[in-house]
Amino acid sequence: MFELAWPWLLIALPLPFLAAWLLPRARDAGSAALRLPHAGLALPQAGESSPISNMRRILALLAWALLVLAAARPQWLGEPEDVPRSGRDLLLAVDTSGSMSIEDMQIGNYAADRFSTVQMIASDFVERRVGDRVGLILFGSRAYLLTPLTFDLKTVAKQLDDSTIGLAGRETAIGDAVGLSVKRLLERPQDQRVLVLLTDGVNNAGELDPKKAIELAVANKVRIYTVGIGAESVSVNSLFGSRTVNPSADLDVAMLTDMAERTGGKFFRARDTAELAGIYREIDELEPVADKEETLRPVDEIYYQPLALAMLLALAACALPWLRSRRLAGQVFR
Repeated sequence: MFELAWPWLLIALPLPFLAAWLLPRARDAGSAALRLPHAGLALPQAGESSPISNMRRILALLAWALLVLAAARPQWLGEPEDVPRSGRDLLLAVDTSGSMSIEDMQIGNYAADRFSTVQMIASDFVERRVGDRVGLILFGSRAYLLTPLTFDLKTVAKQLDDSTIGLAGRETAIGDAVGLSVKRLLERPQDQRVLVLLTDGVNNAGELDPKKAIELAVANKVRIYTVGIGAESVSVNSLFGSRTVNPSADLDVAMLTDMAERTGGKFFRARDTAELAGIYREIDELEPVADKEETLRPVDEIYYQPLALAMLLALAACALPWLRSRRLAGQVFR
């Protein structure tokens, strides 16, 4: 179905006629100074109409009508679609600091860095949240909102897949990530504000202290699920033989646990790919999607069609005098 979003703008259609009626006419500059020596050739006198000028007026009026139509925002409404909704607003905050490049995870039989593992599993988690608004925050030295809360889950998953390590800086600003999340969730219903925060380190950057961020989340009823990612033991070969190291020694488990418990969420530890996948399944159970549906109609903006046609008509009106002058010149020099 076709409709106009701003139909009141159609009142601008008679403006050219009002301008022609109300504004004073241009003064007559007198008779034409150019006289053609060939019989049968003459230029139109001032105030005299010609087929070319009449055609230009018609094209100009049509172009104006199309411009007004484009300004009124013509839209095409699609067929009604049933969309499951829960009203839950879930932000996913992902650490992109330099330490996320550590290859202590495994995808299949191959070693993988932490961020690639998160991308693979979290994208699937996002696409399963049908009915929820989901947004994406990336944080490193600073925290940035990459995707606002939206029902378009494929776009959120695509944005996560296209992200890279270091995109938000090489350090870890956990407090800033929580503060930005709270700010973005403030306008949503209090009982539906959820944050899933995934990191592999300790807060060492940013302006907001994690303790203050926790207080901010508690005061604004934001429920936080924290996920600490990274293996706890990896064998490293050196000149003195093989030794075992803990690549997650910097992970601030105490702070992440306190953040989750005080906000009504839960802390999870992801030491490998299987644990990380299980964590997302458990969050699905803790924060289930609702089964009720609402009817929505897709809207396609089609203003560009009358706008493009108006530009073509304007170009045609401008080209008519040039074509006429070419024709006259051909008659004079024939």
